[in-house]
Amino acid sequence: MQSRRSFIKVSALSAAMALAGLASFGVSAAETIKVGVLHSLSGTMAISETVLKDTVLMAIDEINAKGGVLGKKLEPVVVDPASNWPLFAEKARQLISKDKVAVTFGCWTSVSRKSVLPVYEELNSLLFYPVQYEGEELSKNVFYTGAAPNQQAIPAVEYLMSKDGGGAKRFVLLGTDYVYPRTTNKILRAFLKSKGVADADIMEEYTPFGHSDYQTIIAKIKKFSSEGKKTAVVSTINGDSNVPFYKELGNQGLKATDVPVVAFSVGEEELRGVDTKPLVGHLAAWNYFMSIKNPTNTAFVKQWSDYAKAKGIAGHKDKPLTNDPMEATYIGIKMWAQAVEKAKSTDTDKVIAAMAGQTVKAPGGFVSTMDPKNHHLHKPVFIGEIKADGQFKVVWKTPGPVKAQPWSPFVEGNDKKKDEPEKK
Repeated sequence: MQSRRSFIKVSALSAAMALAGLASFGVSAAETIKVGVLHSLSGTMAISETVLKDTVLMAIDEINAKGGVLGKKLEPVVVDPASNWPLFAEKARQLISKDKVAVTFGCWTSVSRKSVLPVYEELNSLLFYPVQYEGEELSKNVFYTGAAPNQQAIPAVEYLMSKDGGGAKRFVLLGTDYVYPRTTNKILRAFLKSKGVADADIMEEYTPFGHSDYQTIIAKIKKFSSEGKKTAVVSTINGDSNVPFYKELGNQGLKATDVPVVAFSVGEEELRGVDTKPLVGHLAAWNYFMSIKNPTNTAFVKQWSDYAKAKGIAGHKDKPLTNDPMEATYIGIKMWAQAVEKAKSTDTDKVIAAMAGQTVKAPGGFVSTMDPKNHHLHKPVFIGEIKADGQFKVVWKTPGPVKAQPWSPFVEGNDKKKDEPEKK
């Protein structure tokens, strides 16, 4: 009997010790908050996305240096979906289910975002998406820190039609062949029609990802523009195809004074590999440019320059550049950290509630506010002209931040859609 009692005591003590061991293991395992980074570091989109990975890492270092979030250090988990859209979904599932990340910062193309969306919704995890897009989407599990069409595409085309923008009457809608350019151009076509532009005055062309031969298309644009009406090109070309496109513009002498091009996916980073002298005066529409002068941007550019040099980041250690999606990435991670502190938790639903109305003093010179309902930022709009040094001179801007319209009023039936994600 005595030995049985001793056995029970020893067993209970062993179990208690094992539990204590498990508990202490649990504490040590939860010493950090894991943050997913889901950007293409290889393939056609690496030209644009690699620097966003580095922006997340820079922001994490900054937050950790100030004590982390909820007293815990942030731990980045970086994966490379390699510009492969199905692989994005696979890597997203790995980050959430295996790596147990609290949040993911990632994607550039809309096809990659649409690939991962069902995963974030199914597993109730959070994605911060930092790039301008076509709208026509609202998800409880996504915060969109890039521009909706009314914060980029529509103002850009309005500018081209204005006296200051050259008074364009004919439009070439030129894009990479996937969802973002096609949906954006569907919206722009409806907008142009509402302004009295005839179908005959709109030319629409698409090229595949990674396309490199723009000779024929630029020759077609020259012919289309020679038919008597002022013509402008709206470019939704994505990724490394921008380099041969702009080179060919220069080769064929298509100057901004003849046919201005306004781009929605070309910033300082994409112009890095191009001789920009023949491109002077061509345009880009964004919500931020590196050349904007204000103390917050001066500090942001210096922070990035110092970080790029310290980490030896290719290209940037010698010629540091910032751009719009970098600013949107940076705003997103700062807002998420603030929301976690407010919620006192990394729980998805609690963080979503705490994100409503979050503000960050943005490098663009305005306070960026997360809309209380629609998961989009209120952002200013800037139109910049390419300068010979590859920077942009701001030629037009909104007086202040513009509220995003995820459901474009130029798409039939959108007036019946709610300006907030459906609760599922």
